[in-house]
Amino acid sequence: MTLAVAPQATPVSSLESLVRRLKEGAHAWVKVPLAERLALLEELRRGYHAIAEPSVRAACQAKGIDPESPIAGEEWLAGPFIVLRNLRLLVESLKDIQRHGVPYIPPSRLSTLPDGRLCARLYPANLLDSTLLMRHVGEVHFQPGVTAANLREHQASFYRRPHEGRLCAVLGAGNVNSIPPTDCLYKLFVEGTACVLKMNPVNAYLGPFLEQAFAPLVRRNVFAVVYGGAEEGSALVNHPDVDEVHITGSDKTHDALMWGPPGPEAEARRARNEPLLKKAITSELGNVSPVVIVPGPYSDGEVRYQGSNIAGMVANNASFNCNSAKLLVQPREWQRRGQMVDEVQTALGRTRVRSAWYPGAEQRWRQFTEGRKGLRLVGTPGKGELAFALVPDVDPFQSQDRVFTQEPWCTVLSETSLPGADDPVAFLEQVVPFLNDKVWGTLCATLVVHPKSLKDPAVKAAVEKAIRELRYGSVAVNNWPAAMFALGSLPWGGHPSSSPQNIQSGMGWVHNTYMLEHIEKAVLRAPLTGFPPSPWMPGHRGLATLSRRLADFELAPSWLKVPAIAAAAMRV
Repeated sequence: MTLAVAPQATPVSSLESLVRRLKEGAHAWVKVPLAERLALLEELRRGYHAIAEPSVRAACQAKGIDPESPIAGEEWLAGPFIVLRNLRLLVESLKDIQRHGVPYIPPSRLSTLPDGRLCARLYPANLLDSTLLMRHVGEVHFQPGVTAANLREHQASFYRRPHEGRLCAVLGAGNVNSIPPTDCLYKLFVEGTACVLKMNPVNAYLGPFLEQAFAPLVRRNVFAVVYGGAEEGSALVNHPDVDEVHITGSDKTHDALMWGPPGPEAEARRARNEPLLKKAITSELGNVSPVVIVPGPYSDGEVRYQGSNIAGMVANNASFNCNSAKLLVQPREWQRRGQMVDEVQTALGRTRVRSAWYPGAEQRWRQFTEGRKGLRLVGTPGKGELAFALVPDVDPFQSQDRVFTQEPWCTVLSETSLPGADDPVAFLEQVVPFLNDKVWGTLCATLVVHPKSLKDPAVKAAVEKAIRELRYGSVAVNNWPAAMFALGSLPWGGHPSSSPQNIQSGMGWVHNTYMLEHIEKAVLRAPLTGFPPSPWMPGHRGLATLSRRLADFELAPSWLKVPAIAAAAMRV
């Protein structure tokens, strides 16, 4: 088995020459022609596919997963599949730039929202693409001022107006192994910046695999990997030759870099808007991710399906995802409210408890569960493991309760309710200000809506209004926003209402292979139920095989591969 061994910390003294070399490479990088960039991307695709299996085995070892078990498929999906798909879509976008000047969006995919803003339908791009998430539709809502006539002016600005060569310090995420490489690919191929990636100590074992897969970029002095903790990270981001910073992590890390250690001095700097770090900074910083059940005529089977869907949003990756379901919001008097919680609990019982491999998880789990009335625990944890915890009926008027203000970052799902039973319109009118003003984070939210309810024009209008008004960078209807993260073509990031002083889930976008700018949010619409069920649903027996086949598909898409993928998807 490949060992999940982290390299030693990079000596701070060696950063000087490394950063200088990358800054020189950045000046050359901006002049590389499109044909050469395309050849590089094809080389990177082959390189990443070559390290897929050993990197997954290393991740399984680090997270306490049997690499031959179905759950190992989570690491294939959240690692190689997403990276290979991202690389493939970047190839398609650069080919579009060769032909059209920008990544091409057919005029038939553009529409105008009721508030006058532009909407672009991006997923599926074609019939073969639609086999990944059948009957799903993904779209982007733009900020005011972007129109069908000027959309090209808000795409791929680096390829239309190149800068002189910039270097970005990327502080990598420790939880999901596709995040560090895709963050760097975005900076390199969408924004045109060279990257020095500091691995998070939690998954520093991934670094050597990235160095191998991205060797063509290393040789060009536009990509390098360094290792270490806070000292090395601080030295890197404050280096004078580093032009900008990208962080995937916590808001606490962002604020410490911007304003200094917590305390009166940091708060005074924040109030004066005098940051310590005077560089452009983008970030993705987590979320108390809500799932809202809009009342409707649900059958027992539909409640069961969505209960399993929500359970999968909790269990996946031991709940160490920024988009893991953390807050279930339901109508207070809805007759199926208790049944939904029961179905989530039952579905969680179909998967094993997980190793609490992310540092501090056990302490956070206790903070969210101790003293809670009606607490439900699922599973029998062994040493180093945590049970799934359901915290029902949290008072929504206790706005300082940590379930609304802090991301648990462990296997905890809380449930709360707002007044209402059978009136979706009145319920949604309460949901939007509650989530926008009381629940921390701006990254992603899910609305579960019955299709029969949408046949009522008033309900449909209320749902669309809620989608537009929710201050989240991603809004999913009837599905997990992680699907939006995985697609790659849709932008991923916090809502643009965030500011450095109130950073919430961060600022800026990644993925976004259409290279769009002035984005307001992404939206993914899905059926209420489906077959085969989503791969993250607990107990999926074919997950490992399915995930491997999807990764192979992204290297070389073909209709001939679809039957084998479908067969694995149906092994539930």
